[in-house]
Amino acid sequence: MLMIRLLSPALHSIPRTTNKLFHTTAMSAGKVAKLTDEQRSVDLKATEDSGWKVQSDRDAIYKEFTFRDFNEAFGFMTRVALRADKVDHHPEWFNVYNRVNITLSTHDCGGLSKKDLTLAKIHRRCC
Repeated sequence: MLMIRLLSPALHSIPRTTNKLFHTTAMSAGKVAKLTDEQRSVDLKATEDSGWKVQSDRDAIYKEFTFRDFNEAFGFMTRVALRADKVDHHPEWFNVYNRVNITLSTHDCGGLSKKDLTLAKIHRRCC
């Protein structure tokens, strides 16, 4: 289907935002701002209190989750994926058996944004 979209002139006229089959950056074409100093001292502090750690080598937050088994870990990832897609912000993550390691950072602004704090709250609700 993707190959057809790229080759068919008729499909190029479909507006990207109404084509539900393809998820594109055109759907979220707004500017995203990095967290302000005030947001970092208040909102980011609350996120750190819930177990997220600010990474020392980049403007991002990181958390490790441990579950009983792979099924529980994968279920968590599925719940997060569905919610993350709705807010159009996706985590960097790594999974081995019952562990899920997650890094949040907004590539559009080159660091932490409110989108990351929102996604951190979503992770908490999905556990």
